[in-house]
Amino acid sequence: MPLRAREIRAVAGRHPRIVDAGIAGALAVFCGIVLTGRTGATVDPATPLDWVAIVVVSAPLIWRRRAPVVVFLVTTALFWFAAAVGAQSPASFLVSLTTVHAVARYRPARFVWPAVLLSVVPAMANRPSDGPAWGAFFAVSAVTVTAALIGVNQRTRAAYLWNLEDRAQRLEQERDQRARLAVAEERARIAREMHDVVAHHLAVMVALSDGAAATAEGAPQRAAGVMTQVSATGRQALSEMRRVVGLLRTASSGELRAPSPGLPDIDGLVERVREAGVRVSVIRDGVPGDWGPAAGLTIYRIVQEALTNTLKHAGPRASAEVTLRYGPEGAEVTVVDDGAGRHAREPERAERHGLAGMVERVSAYAGKVDAGPRTGPGWRVHARLSLGGES
Repeated sequence: MPLRAREIRAVAGRHPRIVDAGIAGALAVFCGIVLTGRTGATVDPATPLDWVAIVVVSAPLIWRRRAPVVVFLVTTALFWFAAAVGAQSPASFLVSLTTVHAVARYRPARFVWPAVLLSVVPAMANRPSDGPAWGAFFAVSAVTVTAALIGVNQRTRAAYLWNLEDRAQRLEQERDQRARLAVAEERARIAREMHDVVAHHLAVMVALSDGAAATAEGAPQRAAGVMTQVSATGRQALSEMRRVVGLLRTASSGELRAPSPGLPDIDGLVERVREAGVRVSVIRDGVPGDWGPAAGLTIYRIVQEALTNTLKHAGPRASAEVTLRYGPEGAEVTVVDDGAGRHAREPERAERHGLAGMVERVSAYAGKVDAGPRTGPGWRVHARLSLGGES
């Protein structure tokens, strides 16, 4: 379609009432030309009643899109009235065709064929009296059915194009929604990583700093060694933070600057907590399966979060036991501490970020986390991960 034709159609789509008024005016003018006798379609001279009939019959077309059925019924009634009072309107059959087309274009099919039948009768009533009846009937019927079929075809095409546009719009919205969900999920994952890294290393550094401050006067050499451990822990924290923040700058999660921690790094994690003062023992049962680095990272973060909470809430004088059980269907992680002899309390909502992070990690593997105070002093964390099949 040429650009100018598309522009004309766009303007017409924005101003439908003006277009309909133009169609009504054009039909009235054409009927007037026919009525003057220049085309030979009329025999008697035109009377003022004939001119009034042309204007009155054409005027309802202004509302043909908004109320096509009503316009059709009104024009049909006006046809009968014009025939009853003897007004000449030989070309007004075009108005009837326009209303039939409007009904077929803008209304369902159940309105179309009754409109076709009703439009043929007034057209036959206004035909020249000397014309053949059956020939006129078939000609009028063929033209009317053609107008109806054109309208039905346009309505079907318009509905098809609307469905295509609606589907394209919904697909675009779904694509944008999936992109937003992916971004939100990635941000939540990075937030969990940052929380685990920062909370653990800061807790270790605080415990080591307290120990160095307590031994600075009596054993300065030991305090210096503890501060060296603080420095090493800080550098490791910075290294892990750079790795996590690097996810924000890379195109995909596979472009990491350093490997994520996993099952082999649990011993180093336990050793750092021991250096902070917590007595930690590790019990392993079974052999880990080939579950991939993501499962190893999840188990590592669960142990890290549990020991961080032990160090943070029970203090460096507490004892903890880490039990790792591996089986063909998954893994179980249990971390129990004695609370340094103190009974634990349920955390407030604002203090449950670490526990919420554990639940989110485990839920990715159809697992479950139980965390809460023990019957006696201390705290217990138990996580079960289903790794034998699909998550």
